[in-house]
Amino acid sequence: MFKILKRDMLTPNICKMVVSAPRIAKAALPGQFLIVLPGEEGERIPLTISDYDREEGTVTIVTQLVGASSAAIIAKEEGEFFRDVVGPLGNPSAFVHMDEEALKGQRYIFIAGGLGTAPVYPQAKWLHDRGVAVDVIIGARTKDLLIYTEELGSACDNLYLCTDDGSAGFHGVGTACLEKLVSEGKEYTQAVAIGPMIMMKFATLTCKKLQIPIDVSLNMLMVDGTGMCGACRVTVAGKTRFACVDGPEFNGYDVDFDEAMRRLGQYKAEEAEEKAKYVK
Repeated sequence: MFKILKRDMLTPNICKMVVSAPRIAKAALPGQFLIVLPGEEGERIPLTISDYDREEGTVTIVTQLVGASSAAIIAKEEGEFFRDVVGPLGNPSAFVHMDEEALKGQRYIFIAGGLGTAPVYPQAKWLHDRGVAVDVIIGARTKDLLIYTEELGSACDNLYLCTDDGSAGFHGVGTACLEKLVSEGKEYTQAVAIGPMIMMKFATLTCKKLQIPIDVSLNMLMVDGTGMCGACRVTVAGKTRFACVDGPEFNGYDVDFDEAMRRLGQYKAEEAEEKAKYVK
């Protein structure tokens, strides 16, 4: 049993939880994920690690209300328990394995959208703590949907907020903000985009135009998280890969985003139906 130590609603539909899991916290690295089982008969849910504290023995998860299973997680209160939490799973971000001296010569730009902002935090923090130059762009439809602004503000050199309606920061999407930064003289050696699939597709197209290498996270495709169900199949560089065991991060230039978006949208109607049953 894994105790929920803290619970905060970041938006009406996004919940942040700090969970006691000492062994997972000891081994976790940026880019990896967990499998959360809310109760005895609940569904196994893959969630990217949004933070970890080795000394406190905790991991942080951020969940968006989508269907019945995410609703079951969000319904848990502080002091209650998850039936099981398994991890860390998946491969850590590529920079974790880079030579320290080579890494210090890099200039990273993270493009975060919506819920994807949360898993950007441990990555930006890991790099920033090691003296790597890190800028972060956070995008949302409106200012009330911006999350992790305080955390990321302390984990990067420059934080840029973007809103579709212009209610905070740059008026426009994150890719337009990136183009503006580059036009003003900013230079980046590596980009990382985490967020909605369509956002990552256009972030990749923008980075290709700007000649910036980009990695993207396909964590939203995962179901069982072990490679057995096959639900997270995606074509990368012309080959079939599984987001959970081969990723979740891949070179954005190589990802067939159109195929991934078709797969992601297969069960939207069923998700909405189950959500309506669960959330009254």
